[in-house]
Amino acid sequence: MHFSLLLLHLAGATLLLLYAVHMVRTGMERAYAGLLRRLFGEAKGGTIRAVTGGAAMAVMLQSSTAVAMIACGFVTSRLLAVPVGLALLLGADFGSALVVRILSFDLGWLVPVCLAVGGIMHLKLSSQRLRETGRMVLGIGFILLSLRFIGEATGPLRHAQLLPVISGYLAGDAMMAVLIGALFTWLIHSSVAAILMISAFAAQGVIPLEAGLPLILGANMGSGLIAFWLSRSMDRPAQRLPLGNLLFRVGAAVVVLIMIETLGVPAILRGLDPATALVDFHLAFNAVLALVCLPFVQPVARLAARVTQEPEGEAEIARQRLSALDRSVIATPTLALASATRELLRMGELVEQMFRPVMDMFRSGTPEQIAGLRGIDDEINGTHTGIKLYIAEVNRGMLTADEARRGIELTDVAINFEYAGDIVAKSLLVLASERAQKALQFSAEGWRELDELHGRVVENMQLALNVLISNDVASARQLVAEKEHIRAMQRVSHERHLRRLQSGKIESIETSDIHLEAVRAFKEINSLLVATAYPLLTHTGDLASSRLVRVG
Repeated sequence: MHFSLLLLHLAGATLLLLYAVHMVRTGMERAYAGLLRRLFGEAKGGTIRAVTGGAAMAVMLQSSTAVAMIACGFVTSRLLAVPVGLALLLGADFGSALVVRILSFDLGWLVPVCLAVGGIMHLKLSSQRLRETGRMVLGIGFILLSLRFIGEATGPLRHAQLLPVISGYLAGDAMMAVLIGALFTWLIHSSVAAILMISAFAAQGVIPLEAGLPLILGANMGSGLIAFWLSRSMDRPAQRLPLGNLLFRVGAAVVVLIMIETLGVPAILRGLDPATALVDFHLAFNAVLALVCLPFVQPVARLAARVTQEPEGEAEIARQRLSALDRSVIATPTLALASATRELLRMGELVEQMFRPVMDMFRSGTPEQIAGLRGIDDEINGTHTGIKLYIAEVNRGMLTADEARRGIELTDVAINFEYAGDIVAKSLLVLASERAQKALQFSAEGWRELDELHGRVVENMQLALNVLISNDVASARQLVAEKEHIRAMQRVSHERHLRRLQSGKIESIETSDIHLEAVRAFKEINSLLVATAYPLLTHTGDLASSRLVRVG
């Protein structure tokens, strides 16, 4: 095979692998968001629970980076302490290594099964959860298929003249191999894909153990680097979590590399085939890392806090820079309205930041955590005022009819977002405080209904922000359709709650008012989000002017 054609095959197989990992993660997030939230809530109960919870979430999401980003969001909201977050990431890294171990088995017979079953579920079934589960099954099939393609593409490399020279050089320069492994993992933003590719190369005899082990260590460092890089624009507290995890991984990789260079490749690994040896080494590295580093999460958290300490006055400067309202373009309506849209997106993200942890507040929110979330409402109100005044000033200029209409639409969305923030701050968080003060507990059924409804509204919040930015008609139609789904979920929850009251279930009686008001608040917030799609669908003729049936 010509070398350029071989590289093309390898590039295609690599991109298929990355896309497949993304498919599995997306399907899990969409279909089982409630389960992930419950796991995350349980993981905050201590360092041991955090390790096990992090491992479980990484296995389901097939990404320790995804777990890290979720954890960073909870640290920002002051719902997760950094030491517990570090324990959670140690577990997530081990869970990610377990995924690699499972996928490295000879599962070629599963490819047609996954493609057939996943394709039918994703394309033919009506239930959204079943469709997204089908997406996950398809993704697993594509992962296994891509690994087969990588093996086929790398087979001819064994006979290439240049590759043995490169492999020999990496085997003799472990530090360079570590750097290449770290850089490659960071570039493709997936440690699972990187490790699987390295093991596939080793299975074809392209990479010897002496080069493969440093590459695996580099991939582990690159895994920590991905989350560190993605969190660089987050608040300082959120940055401490990936920084601490990166310190753990770099320190452990350096120690292990010195041991390998001093003592040589362990004999137990030489007795295995190269691919299995590398995957087992990766799994053992992360298992030992979690066990050894767990007692040191507190001091590493303090070190990360000192490194990321916010200089005095920087918080105010950062706040001033956050606004996207550019007054220099206010005389150019097109640019000014684009600026207002960006600020409105930030306002929506603030509402999401306050709304997303609501179920955690209902579960175990402290007065300090609830007060911290309420403080976000002040920023939402300030952003709302800024957007209204900015658009009002734009309207004093010369606008076309479309520009004037867009200005009104953006103002309406800002009003809806502000109202949604008020519902969270003045209703849902007040209910959370009441539950905590009275030490009330929801029934298992009632909690599951609230959690599912909340998760659906969180997804619709993301969809509404997408519609705001993209003006995508299909997304807008999906968002409006969600209004009926939420109404049906609210109706079912109401009926089930009344039946629990009639049966005399004590938890339902004690939390009755809180349950009903929370469900009503979720429905109201969702209706405000759905309104984001109305202007676009009205303009395209996709929205009926009335739901009333014509008489006569």
